[in-house]
Amino acid sequence: MISKNLIKEIILSNRAFILDSVSGIVPRAAAEVVAPGKTVIMHGIRRSGKTFILYDIFRRNSDMALYLDFEDDRLTGFTAADFQTVQDAFLELKPETAGRIVYLFDEVQHVEEWERFCRRVTERENAAVYVTGSSSKLMPLEVDTAIRGRAWSVAVFPFSFPEFLHLRSGKLDNNEILYGTGKVETKRLFAEYAKWGGFPETALAADPLDKTKLLKEYLRAMFFRDLVERYGMTNIALFDALADKLFSSFSTRLSLTAFYRQYKDLFPFSKDLLFQYFHNFEESMLIFAVRKFSESSYKRSRNPVKIYPVDTGLCRRVASEDAGRILENIVFIELARQGMEVYYFEEKQECDFIVKGGEGAGFAAFQVCLELTDENRRRETGGLLAACKRLLMTDGMILTDDQEWEEEVEGVKIRVLPVWRWLIMDK
Repeated sequence: MISKNLIKEIILSNRAFILDSVSGIVPRAAAEVVAPGKTVIMHGIRRSGKTFILYDIFRRNSDMALYLDFEDDRLTGFTAADFQTVQDAFLELKPETAGRIVYLFDEVQHVEEWERFCRRVTERENAAVYVTGSSSKLMPLEVDTAIRGRAWSVAVFPFSFPEFLHLRSGKLDNNEILYGTGKVETKRLFAEYAKWGGFPETALAADPLDKTKLLKEYLRAMFFRDLVERYGMTNIALFDALADKLFSSFSTRLSLTAFYRQYKDLFPFSKDLLFQYFHNFEESMLIFAVRKFSESSYKRSRNPVKIYPVDTGLCRRVASEDAGRILENIVFIELARQGMEVYYFEEKQECDFIVKGGEGAGFAAFQVCLELTDENRRRETGGLLAACKRLLMTDGMILTDDQEWEEEVEGVKIRVLPVWRWLIMDK
C-alpha cells in the first residue's frame, strides 16, 4: 500500500508543477470533451501530447482537479486498492471538492483493474475522470469489460495544422490567416508542417538535425516498446521489411498477398504471421489502412488497402513526387481526426477519399493532388465526378497545394482549395 502522506505530497507537488512550471499549453479539442457519467479515455501514439491535454484540463478545473502520473517512480507498486487512498488523501486536502472531483490519470495502463475505480466514481460520485495511456492498451476493445459502455474513447493525434499554427504563432484571427498579411507566413509554416509533421516536440525544435533525431528516436521507441515488446514480435526480418514497406508506401496501395510473394523466399514467415504483424501496426495507431469503398465487406477485405502513417514526419520520402502523397496523407489524418469513416473509391476511375460522418450523415468526396494541370485535370476531375455520381452527390472537393476556384462540371459543383486553407476553415 502507498501511504496517504506520500499521496498528499505527490498531489501537491504535481499541482505546483502544472500551475507554476508548465508553459506553452496549446488548446486542443480533446481537452474540451465532457462525458457525464463516463470515463474519458484518451488513447494515441506516444509523444502526441496526451499529458499536456491533461495539464490543460487541470488548469481549467484547478480548484477540484488532481493529477497522477503512473510512470512516477514514487508510485511504484501502486495497485487498484490504492485508488481509495488517493481519494481519501485528496478529500482531506480539499474537503470542499466532495462530489465534484476531476481525476486525471496519466499512463493508467500500469495499474491493473484501474477501470473499476473509475466506473464507481463516475457513476456514483459525480466525478469526472480522464485517463491516458498507450494506444495499444487503451483501445476501446482492450479496456476491461467493467468499463465498456461507461467509457468515452478519444483518439489523440499529433498536432493538427491549426494547433501547430497556434504553437508557432500564437492565437491568430482566421480572417488574417486566410486573407490578410498572415497568409504568407501561414503558407511557410504549412510547408514546414508538411515536411516535419505535428509531433509537439518536433514542432518546437528549431534545428532540422534535432527534428530528424527526435523522429528517429520516436520511431525506435514506438517500434520496440509499442510493437516488439507489447506484441512479442520476434521475427525481426519480417518486422523490418514490413515497417520499411509501410512507411515508404504512404498514400499508396499495399497488397499483403503481393508482399508475401515478394519476400517469402528471402526469410521464413507465414502469411498468417504477416497479417498479424500488419494488424499490430494498425492497432498501435502508427499506421492507418483505408479500404476500398464497397457495400460488400468481402470485397473490402479482398482488395488492397491504402496506407497512411499517423504523422507525415514518419513518412519515408524517396522521390520528389512524394509532395502530392504528403498532402494526401495530411488530408486523411484530418478526416480521421474528425472521426470520419474513410474509404478510397475505385471503379473505372479513382477518387482518393469517400467519407461518411456520424449517424444520418451523408457522403462527401475528396480528391488530392499537388497541382491540377492540363495533363492530369481530366483524370483527377473524372475520378471525383465518378465518385459523386455513384453516390448521388452534387458537389465534391479537390485539394491542392495552392490553387483555388469553383466550377460546375456535368451537374457537379467542384470546389478547388489549397490543403492549408481547408485545414483552417470551419468544416
